[in-house]
Amino acid sequence: MIATKTTTVSDVMTTSVVFVREDADFKEMVTLLRSRRVSAFPVLDAADRVIGVVSEADLLAKEAAPELPRGLIRLAWRLTEGSKAAGMTAAEVMTKPAITIGQDAPVAEAAQLMQSHRIKRLPVIDDSGRLCGIVSRADVLSVFERPDSEIQGEVVKGVITGEFGLDPELFVVTVRSGVVTITGRWTGAPTPSACCAIRHLEGVVAVRERLSYPDQD
Repeated sequence: MIATKTTTVSDVMTTSVVFVREDADFKEMVTLLRSRRVSAFPVLDAADRVIGVVSEADLLAKEAAPELPRGLIRLAWRLTEGSKAAGMTAAEVMTKPAITIGQDAPVAEAAQLMQSHRIKRLPVIDDSGRLCGIVSRADVLSVFERPDSEIQGEVVKGVITGEFGLDPELFVVTVRSGVVTITGRWTGAPTPSACCAIRHLEGVVAVRERLSYPDQD
């Protein structure tokens, strides 16, 4: 079977990352966020390992916090989300543990993490947990810039011939703006399997199936 293209996080990530150390003070973080025009940044320990992430929401807690409650209620509040309002350093206001991803992970995995956790970017780490980049939603979406001609070649060689072992001369495959249209006479596995295989190729936006089939009698 011909291997299909798999873009990894290292292919699309940004290696110049805005970050802070765990002892960074509140004003330093606000200034960095505004001057560098980012909405979040990873927090590193002394060994450059990612230990958390500070976002705009984490910092906003101080401005939006209500008056501190008293007694045991105050203690419980400080031990949970409310403690961020009283925090003065990155270690005290950061969200932890940080949701990270390895540099060799497929871009699709990064997209799934962003969607499931509702976050805009992921710190990228090496095998030791040290920061080596950051990947954003825009970076992940870059796979849809793949040339139509490249997608068309992979549909023919990787799917029709490689995966299903069919004669590519029996089909016409066109790709426009990432939309794959396939026509011809299909004699292999049921079409849902073929369409699924094509749909999961990198850069494919949609699949339009215009196939005919032999009699099932």
